[in-house]
Amino acid sequence: MNNSSESNKKIVTQFFDALNRGDVAFIVDAYAADGCVQTMGNTLISGIFSREQVAASAGGIFDVFPDGLTFTILSMVGEGDKVAVEATSEGEHVSGQTYSNEYHFLFEFHSGKLTRLKEYMDTERVTDVLCGGQRPLNVT
Repeated sequence: MNNSSESNKKIVTQFFDALNRGDVAFIVDAYAADGCVQTMGNTLISGIFSREQVAASAGGIFDVFPDGLTFTILSMVGEGDKVAVEATSEGEHVSGQTYSNEYHFLFEFHSGKLTRLKEYMDTERVTDVLCGGQRPLNVT
């Protein structure tokens, strides 16, 4: 395993620690200027979001999870500029429902900065809890 793989895995671990403590500045700073997050699926929160959009919305997690959303890394594999992570999350949603999900994240780096983060998860859980059962109008 090369040094970039190890340093990228360290950044990923720090990234999840920052998510768990609500450190928006760290999260945003982890991204390259042209970096983005891509939330997979066809939900109201799916899409590709720029670093600026991440900066504008990351703090909003506490609007819907006043006590935070806790991520747990189950496994991590790094090779070159990519780090793959299996993780879970759990938190108390403002609706009173406990939200938990299972994820696969693919972090892509260039020179130690996050260029793309792909997030795969159980989209039905997203729709049921985070989106209140609502689906995008363009579902076919």
